[in-house]
Amino acid sequence: MYNPFLSSFMLAIESRDVIELRLVRLAWGGREGRAEAQSMVTEKMHAAGEAMTTLMLGGSPEAVIARYREHVAFNAKRLSAGA
Repeated sequence: MYNPFLSSFMLAIESRDVIELRLVRLAWGGREGRAEAQSMVTEKMHAAGEAMTTLMLGGSPEAVIARYREHVAFNAKRLSAGA
């Protein structure tokens, strides 16, 4: 059985780590910091558009949360590799 609270809670926990990694990269500044700030805004716009499209085409909120978790996992891996 699907538990929306659990999926949302896991997304929040997973996002916390990515937020921390991004803040460190932004705090260091320089070229990497600027690139991270730009990619962060771009990724958020794309993710919001993707979520809107999924819902408009009859997708479920569960599908949106699952996709956001995929984005978060990718960013966690990418940002951890550079650490």
